[in-house]
Amino acid sequence: MITIQILGLDQFVVGHYSSDHTGAIAAAYKVEESEINFYAPNSMVFHNGAEQTSWHTLVIVRAPRSLEKYEDAVADYIIRTLCEFSVHLDVQFDYYDESKRHTAFNPAYPRYIAAENIRDTSLDQDYLPGLGDDGSQEEEESPEEEKEPDLLNPEDVYLGNAFEGFEDALKAADEKRRK
Repeated sequence: MITIQILGLDQFVVGHYSSDHTGAIAAAYKVEESEINFYAPNSMVFHNGAEQTSWHTLVIVRAPRSLEKYEDAVADYIIRTLCEFSVHLDVQFDYYDESKRHTAFNPAYPRYIAAENIRDTSLDQDYLPGLGDDGSQEEEESPEEEKEPDLLNPEDVYLGNAFEGFEDALKAADEKRRK
């Protein structure tokens, strides 16, 4: 896993940059694109009390030690392509021992969110409860007909009160604490 941390640039700029340049950086490292991630915290860079955001950008690349041999090519690429967003760039490399990396991927879900696995949730008739295909009102189910949501099915949405009983539990805990 290669993590490219960019400090001092707008998060959305970094998002667009990652979209445009992940493939080339993966090619420079000779790894799959799935091994490249960008990290863009909501950050500002300061020097001597003056904000440097978009003036001086800090890039920290964390990569496995075995990829150190590609450092010069990757640094050159990042500097050439990121300089259109910042006046000055500082690119630093930090290497880790690959035996110190541990991962867990849930096979029930795609590894990354991508355009092809995002469901459009814009409001339309398909998502408005109680409206038929023609926009007419449908009869609502009676409470007896409502089924419990399947928590393992991402298509099932819990429509109940997620905070039901919370205030009572909070009051009980407060009373217990006071005793």
